[in-house]
Amino acid sequence: MRTGTRALVIGPYVTRAGSGHEAAGAVRDPLARLDEAVGLARAIDLIIVQAINLTLAAIRPATYLGSGKVEELAGVIKAEEIALVVMDCALSPVQQRNLERAWGAKVIDRTGLILEIFGRRARTREGALQVELAHLTYQKSRLVRSWTHLERQRGGFGFLGGPGETQIETDRRLIQERMTRIERDLGQVKRTRSLHRESRRRVPYPIIALVGYTNAGKSTLFNRLTAAEVRAEDLLFATLDPTARAIALPHGAKAILSDTVGFISDLPTMLVAAFRATLEDVIEADVLLHVRDVSHGDTEAQASDVQGILRDLGIDPADGHRLIEVWNKADLLSPDERTRLANLADRRPPELRPVIVSATSGEGLDRLLAAIELRVAKDRKTYRVLLDPTAGDVLNWLYEETEVLDRRLDEEGRTVLAVRLAEEKAPRLLRRCPGARRVR
Repeated sequence: MRTGTRALVIGPYVTRAGSGHEAAGAVRDPLARLDEAVGLARAIDLIIVQAINLTLAAIRPATYLGSGKVEELAGVIKAEEIALVVMDCALSPVQQRNLERAWGAKVIDRTGLILEIFGRRARTREGALQVELAHLTYQKSRLVRSWTHLERQRGGFGFLGGPGETQIETDRRLIQERMTRIERDLGQVKRTRSLHRESRRRVPYPIIALVGYTNAGKSTLFNRLTAAEVRAEDLLFATLDPTARAIALPHGAKAILSDTVGFISDLPTMLVAAFRATLEDVIEADVLLHVRDVSHGDTEAQASDVQGILRDLGIDPADGHRLIEVWNKADLLSPDERTRLANLADRRPPELRPVIVSATSGEGLDRLLAAIELRVAKDRKTYRVLLDPTAGDVLNWLYEETEVLDRRLDEEGRTVLAVRLAEEKAPRLLRRCPGARRVR
């Protein structure tokens, strides 16, 4: 798709009960949905000439829209010299073909648009393979009899010839062969990622994974917590490939923070399957940070979409021992709204209480790190250690391998420490400090 293409974005949203987002239990504002579609189109550098919100009572099998509306839009497309029309819905191959004929312009649906974005954003080998696999799955579904050039037959093989296979069958076979090769390559990539995860487990550092709706500020938060330079900007799907960095928790413990692809409503099914491997860090994470843009008017519906995907991955979004809601972009809130959200957060049980932060200004990050440490430490043991003044090497080891919660001197000049550590490190502690006593 060429940069600078003049585009029209159409949001054809059906009003009948039980359709679209209502079926998933999250009512979304049509204008917010259209604004999101415009953001998706801008993510691939399209020039958005106009965005139109349409309310539909029913979907027409041939063109999705009614004939009168198709004719009316044809005039707009011609007058504005539109080269591409983005339909924020799922079009059948027949509907797509009929609209292209009626409008004299290229037409793509929401699935095609998201695939285009993913194709541009993926940087790692795994990401590129996953995107190509999703593209091929989509293309294979488009090979239908409505495309007349695909009905031509090719000659058969052998001496007798025969009818041979049609172009559509040839294309479908070639696509399937390529998909099979990609799946084989992905198997190798997944095995490599599995080895990396195994090496991380042997460290072992807890894994903290960021999840959330696209553009919720996950990458900005990741950069703030890790001093990394992951791409972070006001752009849907700015980051696709998972990134991991080490972070230090308040009492010195280390953890691995993983940034993942943003979620979105109506994510194409072939992408959910294709990108499941990139979400393995989410599935195996010790702590999940559900980052929400609380300044967005559709924040509740976005949260519902993320929770639905987490459930699909076998994760309970109400598990307060593992998941922390991070209410991000507090700097964009009015004073009254900040007060309202703070009161709302305080009324929740402590284990389900969200942390209000601003990844841009750094506000609330100390509270967030403390909340992460609390979740990580729930299975860790605390010991009381007594050291002579000459045991500097042991003291250094304690600071490197444990969380030092408290340190003071007793009346005899000895160092008294309260340290917390993972259970598997306890034998090493007791070898170095035979007098260490577990306190909780």
